[in-house]
Amino acid sequence: MEKLEVQTFMFQEDGTIPNNPSLPVILYSRACKGKEPDIEKIFNKNNWLNSWTGGVFEYHHYHSNTHEVLGVIKGNATLQIGGESGKELNVTEGDIIVLPAGTGHRNISASSDFEVAGAYPDGMEHNLRVGKQEEIVLAKEDIKQVPLPDKDPVYGVDGPLLENWVNNNPEPAAEAIDIKIR
Repeated sequence: MEKLEVQTFMFQEDGTIPNNPSLPVILYSRACKGKEPDIEKIFNKNNWLNSWTGGVFEYHHYHSNTHEVLGVIKGNATLQIGGESGKELNVTEGDIIVLPAGTGHRNISASSDFEVAGAYPDGMEHNLRVGKQEEIVLAKEDIKQVPLPDKDPVYGVDGPLLENWVNNNPEPAAEAIDIKIR
């Protein structure tokens, strides 16, 4: 059993990016270290589908109709989460970040080999919002309608996502827990 470092972050609406008013972003540091080639398969096995591999856009964007998980397969990057006034997160191989619906994100800088796998609960088709003023009212309504996933993208019926979202702990926290990848 390995120790998993989990961090959660809450972000307020910034005028153009709604972020999620009740669910935290969750960063699982090194959760898939040594399993990077299998990240997409792990997501799919846990019903996070409609998966893809590639990079992260360099402009602020968000999805108002679904949550998203990103897993770093190769390289490293600095991602800005939460919009222009959000937080810069340094991610590397094996890191997993779960973005609740409405959370702004962009790539600030990345190694030349940076690659992520992305997926959505139940294979939802995601929309793409870029922070235009005319998007925000409808986006905030969409976010309220997005259901909670029934599985953590890495750990299935256990794991930090269910613990943090179902229990709805809005306070940022860092913790270490023992957990196995399913």
